[in-house]
Amino acid sequence: MIMTRKWMALLAGVLLLSGLAACQKKDEGPAERVGKKLDEAASTAAEKIEEVTSKVGEKMQEAGKSIQKAADDAKN
Repeated sequence: MIMTRKWMALLAGVLLLSGLAACQKKDEGPAERVGKKLDEAASTAAEKIEEVTSKVGEKMQEAGKSIQKAADDAKN
């Protein structure tokens, strides 16, 4: 009885692995190509957004320094 359960578990594992191996394709389909292009576009967009926000941050710091200098000059 115990051996039968072990064999059944082993058989189920082999069938599961062979089923997964059968599902893998070597060639990409059109949906996979489109998905990859979308991933690349999203990555590029994220990089551009990061560049822009960095530049905006720098400009804001420069503006803050200018405001601080103007406020200090106004005190004197």
